[in-house]
Amino acid sequence: MTQFKLALLLLLTIIVSNALWHRYKPLPSGLAVHSPKHPAINLRLLVDDTWETAEGTRGIRQEIFDEVFRLIGQARQLILLDMFLFNDFLGAGSQAYRPLAEQLTEALINRHGQQPDLQIVLITDPINTLYGGLKSDHLERLRDAGISVVETPLSPLRDSNPGWSGFWRLCCQWAGNDSSAGWLPNPMGPGKVPLRSYLSLLNFKANHRKTLIVDEGGQWTGVVTSANPHDGSSAHSNIGLRFSGPAARALLESELVLLDMAAMPRPTLPDMATTKNDNGGHLEILTEAAIRDALLDTVARSKAGDTLDVSVFYLSHRPLIDAIKQAHRRGVTVRALLDPNKDAFGREKNGIPNRQVGSEFHQSGIEVRWCNTRGEQCHTKMLMLTHGLQSELILGSANFTRRNLDNLNLETSVRLVAPAEHPVMLQATETFLRRWENRDGEKHSLDYDAYADESVWKKGLYQVMEFSGWSSF
Repeated sequence: MTQFKLALLLLLTIIVSNALWHRYKPLPSGLAVHSPKHPAINLRLLVDDTWETAEGTRGIRQEIFDEVFRLIGQARQLILLDMFLFNDFLGAGSQAYRPLAEQLTEALINRHGQQPDLQIVLITDPINTLYGGLKSDHLERLRDAGISVVETPLSPLRDSNPGWSGFWRLCCQWAGNDSSAGWLPNPMGPGKVPLRSYLSLLNFKANHRKTLIVDEGGQWTGVVTSANPHDGSSAHSNIGLRFSGPAARALLESELVLLDMAAMPRPTLPDMATTKNDNGGHLEILTEAAIRDALLDTVARSKAGDTLDVSVFYLSHRPLIDAIKQAHRRGVTVRALLDPNKDAFGREKNGIPNRQVGSEFHQSGIEVRWCNTRGEQCHTKMLMLTHGLQSELILGSANFTRRNLDNLNLETSVRLVAPAEHPVMLQATETFLRRWENRDGEKHSLDYDAYADESVWKKGLYQVMEFSGWSSF
């Protein structure tokens, strides 16, 4: 064997070994949290709906960021946000329904001015600066106002796309990035970025969480949601849950871990009162693979006569898909409301993975409907089981994919277990049925045939993309 071949073999061995290590290495301490059961206190389901009216125009009803801004506006001691997309980028040809990035920036700066001793921490993902290749006016303004801004270090996380990341960590990671050296178009919006931004983007990894914790009336209050403060996402359908008490404190603890990862100081935490359960039921905070385990556990406990409702932007996780199909075979009524995966900030997508999974469900006898998206996305991530007099609701940031559920992305969801007649459970059921049945003249969803895709090669492509990590879902 020639020296060249030996050198090539050695290089390939190094790349593969590097890829395998970073795919399966230990997680940083404090991730993959499954909290104890906490009392469900001060609950409110937050829903953003977008639909087609009888006249063919867009109807919108939103609650999530109105509540986020209310909570920010009353905080006196601490605001901690963790938001994935925090920018005003718009895709080609798309329009913003609402300037959420500017509204959130102003809300934080204004509250900091009103309460100078208020501690404010914003944790976000490096995608908002294209991994250091572009300056963010919003983040710079927050820093200038004295607000702590933390861009999550992604390198300690496991690699979801080892086919690229094994090479990237050797060839390019060390080069860093430079916001003044842009010469290529920003793939997400205006401005120029260096080649290094594109090379980083191909790792397809993220802090995908969407959370808020504040002090409210002497107790902690938290919000876990699927919604981003991102102008291009401002018309999306989303869902979230507000809650207070020990569960909100547990949510806060799960976020402080990210400050440790970034070597940033933790804020000073004031003592808060312990509030008794005033709503019934209990809440669990779930992060990373604990979300997967809770989903699989909930589905596995479903029995004949139960109802399992799934509404999600991306569904591709093979063990969860198989578990849902098994539940259907046990006699569980399963309804799947899926985004057709056609709209992406002005670009048209090819329907992968939801249309392929929808076809699989349809062939298994599971009812499938498609969200009636018209430029926006059906961005909800929700699974609800109703069995007898009790219901379970899991919602939050995590799509039902390998990247979101298998200890790769940073994610946060919650599981609420409460009587089926609990107001939040009734509202969650009503929200799903309003979308499923197109109630009150609001056209939220379409029949399966509207986006049916039985293409064999696309089914194979979806599974290769899901397994390999060479995908954006």
